[in-house]
Amino acid sequence: MFGGIVRPEGVRAHVGIIGGSGLYDPGIVEEPVEVRVSTPYGNPSDFIIVGRVGDVSVAFLPRHGRGHRYPPHAINYRANIWALKALGVKWVISVSAVGSLREDYRPGDFVVPDQFIDMTKNRGSYTFFDGPITVHVSMADPFCEDLRRRLIEAARGLGYTVHSSGTYICIEGPRFSTRAESRVWREVFKADIIGMTLVPEVNLACEAQMCYATLAMVTDYDVWAERPVTAAEVEKVMKQNVERAREILYRVIPQLKGDPDPGMCSCCRALEHAVV
Repeated sequence: MFGGIVRPEGVRAHVGIIGGSGLYDPGIVEEPVEVRVSTPYGNPSDFIIVGRVGDVSVAFLPRHGRGHRYPPHAINYRANIWALKALGVKWVISVSAVGSLREDYRPGDFVVPDQFIDMTKNRGSYTFFDGPITVHVSMADPFCEDLRRRLIEAARGLGYTVHSSGTYICIEGPRFSTRAESRVWREVFKADIIGMTLVPEVNLACEAQMCYATLAMVTDYDVWAERPVTAAEVEKVMKQNVERAREILYRVIPQLKGDPDPGMCSCCRALEHAVV
């Protein structure tokens, strides 16, 4: 199903990195080449940079495009995931900037979420299966537990503050929440972090049977905290987090040389009991 026209011919990758705000260039891959992948859904957000980290082949895709051309609601999520799958990607690490809904999830911290709440409204299709095949994929445990564990251990090993669980509430954007909405997300929904890009990316990765996890970088407190932040403060935290995220990726990627273990995670067989 997930074929694609890849130039130059024969380029393949085993690990996919989707870079969020501030991470437009991987900065860690050796022998990088840019490839274009054609998909039935149009073009991905940008050319895909394919290279190596050690002896593991890596495909890097900036989610918003270089220069941050695409706001969250306008990203071609289906094309992005299709393109990575067409390159042969088995593991996907999503790097994402988020706001905090908790006092103890501080700017500069990392979070590796284990749940999400979808509050998006108009993202186009949330599935590859618009018919005639109908698929109901279980999202009870939406992230790869094996990949989550590796990210958490790598961050801790580097001495960074990382929270090993959290609920990511994904809003439509591109606007930020009102104060009333932010209080609802925090006090009623009990979410921990807030962002705009997880959905439908995570849904589509599951349908493509790729092991997916998010490395979320906290840049600020959401508006519930009534702590005004300046763009300069956010930019400073973002820059620090991006460099730290690269270090975490550099430590984790060599561990992903093999294929996912179905005994550790169900992502790689998500369609087994989902087709109607």
